[in-house]
Amino acid sequence: MTTNNTLQDKVVLITGGTKGIGLAIAQRVVAEGAFAIINYSHDRAAAEAALASLPSTPPSSPSSSSSDRPRHLLIQADASIPSQMRELVEKSVSHFGSLDVVVANAGTMPLQDLEHVTEESFDAAFNLNMKGPMFLAQAAAPHMRAGGRVVFVSTGIARNSGVLPGYGLYASTKGAMEQLTRVLAKDLGRRGITVNAVAPGPTDTEFFRKGKSEAMIQGVASASPFNRLGTPAEIAEVVAFIASPQSSWVSGQIIGANGATFV
Repeated sequence: MTTNNTLQDKVVLITGGTKGIGLAIAQRVVAEGAFAIINYSHDRAAAEAALASLPSTPPSSPSSSSSDRPRHLLIQADASIPSQMRELVEKSVSHFGSLDVVVANAGTMPLQDLEHVTEESFDAAFNLNMKGPMFLAQAAAPHMRAGGRVVFVSTGIARNSGVLPGYGLYASTKGAMEQLTRVLAKDLGRRGITVNAVAPGPTDTEFFRKGKSEAMIQGVASASPFNRLGTPAEIAEVVAFIASPQSSWVSGQIIGANGATFV
């Protein structure tokens, strides 16, 4: 991993930032000099471990290293509840003064075909994958200056018709998020804020491996011409670019990161 401090002293908020892709994003932006706010839902021990894993990046100025102003924060909040997303933003801004980048990474992947979807599972999936991110963006936007970045996390499944029936609910939440990305890019673009989504393909995380046999995992990996899964670090590289000043003319886009699995 090479770094060039493109995010030096930028304030980056990441929901679901304690493991998998979220943690890789936190580690990557910190390596570029950013302040990181890691949101977690309940597991404080995992959050503390995530914080400890962040690379040591010196501040660019003495004021950035004030002893009463930790460079990175852990904030507990349920990413499916709008009021808690507002509190997350308020606590972040109270500490840092503003926000530069918001990454709505927290999500859930229910596997239910039509017969087994319930109102409860429908609401839970849309609340975490769609409602929370939308209201997070709403809460964060007033505290973001021109050059701010909103990054959603979608999935290659949302644009692929060859997926199994059990992914219908999950894919529909991400399809809604992708359209939200396009519309918010026009809304927030008036203030100089870009909005994009990264759509990973199968990525080697605990989240992906849950409930799958090794044979199933290898079968999925073989769908890519690279014959492997993606890594969280590879997804984080794409997010780091979208978060950087170099992506200033990229907005309203769904950027696939899938090793040609979903094309």
